[in-house]
Amino acid sequence: MKVTAWWRLALVVGFFACAFSQLAAQEVGAVFNAPDERLFVESKWRYTYTLHAESNTIIHKADEHYKFFLYFRYDYTYQEFLNGKLSRGNWSLNGRSLFYSFQHVNKFDIVQLNKSVMVLEFTQKNSKGKYQYHFVRVESKDAPFVKPDNELPEIIVEADGISGEHGKGKKPKKDWLAFLRRKKTEAPAAPAPTFISVELIGGGYYGGIDPVLKDFIQIKTDGRLIKEYQSVHNGLLVKKKNIPREELEMFAEYVQKQGFFEFDRAYDCPDQYCQKRKGEKPVPIPLRIAITYGNKKKMVTVAVWGKDDTGVKWVDYPPQLDNIVDAIQRMANRLEDTVVRK
Repeated sequence: MKVTAWWRLALVVGFFACAFSQLAAQEVGAVFNAPDERLFVESKWRYTYTLHAESNTIIHKADEHYKFFLYFRYDYTYQEFLNGKLSRGNWSLNGRSLFYSFQHVNKFDIVQLNKSVMVLEFTQKNSKGKYQYHFVRVESKDAPFVKPDNELPEIIVEADGISGEHGKGKKPKKDWLAFLRRKKTEAPAAPAPTFISVELIGGGYYGGIDPVLKDFIQIKTDGRLIKEYQSVHNGLLVKKKNIPREELEMFAEYVQKQGFFEFDRAYDCPDQYCQKRKGEKPVPIPLRIAITYGNKKKMVTVAVWGKDDTGVKWVDYPPQLDNIVDAIQRMANRLEDTVVRK
């Protein structure tokens, strides 16, 4: 009987140990998933404390004499406010790695990120162990960053005050119903969202180990993004996703600020050497980008886009065009893509 009892106990212990290990693995997988880039775009954060990860010891806290804020902008630049000093730079994501320069550290691991909290982990060359910067998300009114004059103001919509049974004077319930019916009748219909359309095709050079046959990105006004990429050896890949309306409108505003609608319609070779380069290998693939934003429409063509393998930029087009193309590619190549191989 004793042997049987011990055997049953061993089975129970083994079962719970297995279940616990699976749960722990799920928890670890959840923590180490790559963060959603949209949680960074146009987000503002306030530093709270620094933690030594191994000992779980707080080694520094923000107080009234230490003010540190971060602002990650849509165009992949950041603003940093540290004790009254404002500085700027560029940021980018690669999986769980945040590339952003602060205090001689250029790369941070994102160990926690949600709508309220951000934790950045790092190591220092002359120190042992890992350290973590802890931040909390703040609204624009609680951050020290000044909005440029050419940006649209933030709008806060508040409901009209209504006196009722919790107000100074009580009103019959039917007055509430009448008020709501009247508001519903009088409320104007919401305006249709501004029409937005984006198309990007071509660019780069035809050559290399796996030459590109097709590179096309389309974003419709409802936010539907379709990317078609075809190469000689890997065939056709189609990616589909939905871009949130807010992000799409932010992109359209960014395009305007970059001066896209004032660009020339075509940028071609300025001399005979560039014309000759068109026929040399790797052969340049012209880039065409068309954007519509409301009543503004523009299609721009660049005969030789970017630099070739010798580092030469053959056509003199506005550098802001590279920023716009990069923003489109970032939206198209984020991790949540649905990929269909054809």
